Amino acid sequence: MAVITRREFLKRAGFAVTAASIFGLSGAQKAFARTAKIQLDIKKGKTYPTVCPYCSVGCGMLATSVDGKIVHIEGNPDSPINRGALCSKGSAALQLVNNPARNTKVLYRRPGGTEWEEKPYDWALDRVAQLIKETRDRTFVEKDKDGNLIMATPAIAHLGGSTNENEWLYLHIKLLRALGLVNVDDNARLCHASTVPALAASFGRGAMTLAVQDLYNSDVVVIMGSNMAENHPVGFRWVLKAKEERGAKLIVVDPRFTRTASAADKYVPIRPGTDIVFLGALVNYILQNDLYFKEYVVNYTNAPFLVNENFKDTEDLEGLFVGYDPEKGAYNQKLWDFEREELVPSSQEPKTLTERVAQKLRVGRPKRDDTLQHPRTVFQILKRHYSRYTPEMVEKICGVSKEDFLYVAKTLAEVGRPDKTAAFVYSMGWTQHTVGAQIIRTSTILLGLLGSIGRPGGGIAAMRGHSNVQGASDFPLLANYLMGYIAFPQKGANSLEEYLLKVTKPTGWWANTPKYVVSLLKAWFGEHATAENDFGFNSLPRAFGDHTIFGILDQMRQGIVEGLIQMGQNIATSGQHASFIRTDALPKLKWMVIVDPFLTESATFWKDAPEVKEGKLKPEEIQTEIFVFPAAAFAEKSGSITNTGRTAQWREKAGRSPGDARGDLYFTYELGKRLKKLYANSTNPRDWAIQHLTWDYEGSDPNEGPDILKILKEINGYNVADGSHVKSFLELKDDGSTACGNWIYAGIYPDPKTNRAASRDPQGRYALNWGFTWPANRHILYNRASADPNGRPWAENKKLIWWDEAQKKWVGDDVPDFPAAKAPTAEAKPDGIGLDAHSGRDPFIMMADGRLGIFAPLADGPLPTHYEPVETPVGNLLYPKYPHNPVTVYYKKIPRNVLHGVANEKYPYIISTYRLTEHWHGGAMSRNLPWLSELMPELFAEISPELAKTIGVKSGDWVEITTERGRVRARVLVTRRIRPYVVDGRVYQVVGLPIHWGYAGAVVKGDITNNLTAIVGEPNSRIHESKVFTCNIRKVEG
Repeated sequence: MAVITRREFLKRAGFAVTAASIFGLSGAQKAFARTAKIQLDIKKGKTYPTVCPYCSVGCGMLATSVDGKIVHIEGNPDSPINRGALCSKGSAALQLVNNPARNTKVLYRRPGGTEWEEKPYDWALDRVAQLIKETRDRTFVEKDKDGNLIMATPAIAHLGGSTNENEWLYLHIKLLRALGLVNVDDNARLCHASTVPALAASFGRGAMTLAVQDLYNSDVVVIMGSNMAENHPVGFRWVLKAKEERGAKLIVVDPRFTRTASAADKYVPIRPGTDIVFLGALVNYILQNDLYFKEYVVNYTNAPFLVNENFKDTEDLEGLFVGYDPEKGAYNQKLWDFEREELVPSSQEPKTLTERVAQKLRVGRPKRDDTLQHPRTVFQILKRHYSRYTPEMVEKICGVSKEDFLYVAKTLAEVGRPDKTAAFVYSMGWTQHTVGAQIIRTSTILLGLLGSIGRPGGGIAAMRGHSNVQGASDFPLLANYLMGYIAFPQKGANSLEEYLLKVTKPTGWWANTPKYVVSLLKAWFGEHATAENDFGFNSLPRAFGDHTIFGILDQMRQGIVEGLIQMGQNIATSGQHASFIRTDALPKLKWMVIVDPFLTESATFWKDAPEVKEGKLKPEEIQTEIFVFPAAAFAEKSGSITNTGRTAQWREKAGRSPGDARGDLYFTYELGKRLKKLYANSTNPRDWAIQHLTWDYEGSDPNEGPDILKILKEINGYNVADGSHVKSFLELKDDGSTACGNWIYAGIYPDPKTNRAASRDPQGRYALNWGFTWPANRHILYNRASADPNGRPWAENKKLIWWDEAQKKWVGDDVPDFPAAKAPTAEAKPDGIGLDAHSGRDPFIMMADGRLGIFAPLADGPLPTHYEPVETPVGNLLYPKYPHNPVTVYYKKIPRNVLHGVANEKYPYIISTYRLTEHWHGGAMSRNLPWLSELMPELFAEISPELAKTIGVKSGDWVEITTERGRVRARVLVTRRIRPYVVDGRVYQVVGLPIHWGYAGAVVKGDITNNLTAIVGEPNSRIHESKVFTCNIRKVEG
């Protein structure tokens, strides 16, 4: 018998599936012919590894091309992430590449024009460069009226995507910031913006704590705020594997009975918007019954810390924390500080910038009571805060039965011991709320009490949406970050040291911030960045307002933003209150640039929007000059993308792009060269940044764009003196001797022969040599917590890293997220800065005190508190005086952005939006694909049989759903998957509505769900609240 490899076996199996699918669609003869041709093409072709362009799981793919044309795409069986499996979207990825709907020419729309014109690529790029320069020069702001440096270009904005490669993200950010852009944001704002502040406040980093594959090691998995089986189906396989092979329990808490719920050991239905009540009651149950992991809580969390005597909780102030200013709608967070010991004076003079900054910022250590008995310990405050979050309150507010709640509570409580761990999996069902960050925070508190963070199978799985939304946060096309989660400069930072004093922490790893900022400035400005000129810091723009997506849209309405660049973004469907965007924001622009493989709703708003069809917009009156550049598809370019588990994987270019389509890197690099040429002879000091921006990345073929490995080297970092690559961020310095584009990616390219993102060895428990996982290839963050205070594994079945006394270092199955040679017996230095202020028993190295933050200040409080959504049929039964989050950000000046408030009789129904396996977000990457569109052709609304009876409809009928912002038409699906909820004795109905349709697309179209949603901001991140609002629904004729 002939022996075949596993890959060959899966290839043949794939052909069998393909043939079966084709039989169903086209008949046997066509199927045989097509299958034979595919087999022949693959034999002739060359296969390249790539990564799926859809969700954030990061499934490996193999793309085969013949003579530059991609003919086949399949799952990569060597990938430790997906092991060859693909979901329906990944299986259809070939149609994303070979698609007749792809735009292959540069399209130009002149002001007031009624049709597209085709233009040469170079002509269009020249014109865009000229428009950028003219707009920038006319509107540039150097200082405000008080003399503070601004150095910004407020009239140009950029809205980016999260499927582009990291190397493009880095280069593009570099160019935008050098031009002075502050109005910069991307898709991460709309999907997981609340994740970063929540996880950073609790643990020190705003990222998922474990790898998706590590869910296999969980004993209890709670999926809440996520429909993982639908939206991350291949990642969900690890949960199923844990159930089937290890006996793990799966609990799903969701307003709808979903595909994920169908696989659960226990499904718990919950009223949308009440997650904090449910989670807070779990915290209360564990505390009241002494079921927490005591040794972990006392040694690894801030539960023993004392809070200052002036602190007042929401239980004291009827729903507010101390320090609330009703005029500003904000808290004074200084009133939430710990009670501290006297500061121990430093024993030596600072020698470096890093030491000088840290010494100026030092404060005394928090006082502690390790018995947890002092009434002002975090532990006791936590107990009081959640004391009214009882099973009865859960039943009253969430509509969850007492029996269902107690099942979850008892199952989770069994995990709070050395040999067990639990994981929470969430996605947009948690993030897209005005209390989104605090929902996430509640789960971190719960897992901290259970002792599950940093241990195998334990932690927070923040399942991000787009394939590189993690990378788009790491390399932030975002308003509030500079690079690698270092806060963006704000107005008032008039020197480098002033800035560093605002963004640096004196103790913990963030004390190294000055090294990373100076190295970034050296990467951007090279030899021109010197200590004498603050390394060019004063040429960077400063934020001076709301520069998030919603702030940008409002500035477009006002005419402040004149030019907009969209790359990987489709704001006409993806943005909330979408009709406002199409009628009051986009038409006000003087010019707009779009780079995309397909013509999107944003590109065609002036021609195809429903408001044009209704006569509300007239193309000849819209004076926006529009450029649409055709873009390469994912398999037609190289570069790294980072999955939700922080693993960067390298895509190899597998084929040529059609027509004039180019990679994103080509567009940005060529645009940058043109702009540098336009500014070459300027003598204006404000042009210093663009003039001195390092921009020499020439490759061997000018038509292919820059040399991507030169960009990767800059990201990785190098020694300025000889150009040698740094091996890790430990080598970075604050004196200008090192350059590094993103400190958390230092080590991805440690020498000229080793691109770790392209490494593909799947061996080992955590496949440490498959891709590069930031930081420093650590897969389980905070893994020092996997060992007890003495450095021994908590339990043999949960061992991960441990202290080896013979070798005097930490060893194990993962790279230690801890100083490798710091012994468990090491004591904290009383006058120490950085990690010297931590002992060898403090596992959370990014936190100032080395402890997991149970009590952790955010904009809306140090402890999560229940508030109702801004639109709700019922008031706040816990705190009636404050129905909504008191620091919610409202956009009251935006036209028609009217909120329904509490118990609005005109809009009596709760509505929640969601995604489908067969489609992709705004729809451009799925509604143009026949295979996917055939599976899910129409927008539909799910309602219960009880609601169907009330409004007189049956499945298949048409309904109209309305809010104060707009209306949509959809087919109705009557199903028991949606259920009514009894809250405080009254029945409330729920409508479920997917988000993927629009008026562009070659195969299927439909109304835009975001016509219904409102623009309102969660206070820590300005993310919207689209997971729960209110509506009306009625039957209409088809």
